[in-house]
Amino acid sequence: MPDAGRVVSVGRNSRHTFSKRTELFIELMAGEGVRGDAHSGVTVKHRSRVAQDPTQPNLRQVHLIHSELFEELARQGYSIAPGEMGENVTTTGIDLLGLPEATELRIGSEAVLRVTGLRNPCTQLNGLAPDLMSALIARATDGKLIRKAGIMSVVLSGGIVRPGDSIRIKLPPEPHRPLERV
Repeated sequence: MPDAGRVVSVGRNSRHTFSKRTELFIELMAGEGVRGDAHSGVTVKHRSRVAQDPTQPNLRQVHLIHSELFEELARQGYSIAPGEMGENVTTTGIDLLGLPEATELRIGSEAVLRVTGLRNPCTQLNGLAPDLMSALIARATDGKLIRKAGIMSVVLSGGIVRPGDSIRIKLPPEPHRPLERV
């Protein structure tokens, strides 16, 4: 599994607010998520999903965004920093949105995440910057919706994750399933 990318930034927030404070490191816990983060747990923690069914499995334990998205947004006039869109891990060098479902990401020497799906952009993004939600949604030539707000994952193996850590990709067996909203 060769290095595919690197961690740019890590963050967490113990409260259910939108952005995450960047940290020197985060601790990932197997089956739960980021220690001390409001979205950590075996069952779903996102408020709207808890209201639907609090017993659902938490497929959104760790949120990742590629730093290249910030560059794309900057060209559109947005100034967004790591953690501001609520991600736990900001990456570089990986096409996160192009990964298939069930891809494993080994971060650093211990942590392993399994990719579960796409983050669905929500209107809270507009509180960070006007019309930001619109900037994070596009249409493919076939009309399919493209969600650019990052990917979600679950923790298979825990460990400490720091900026600068390598990220290695292990694709699942074929046929690959494209990421869907989770």
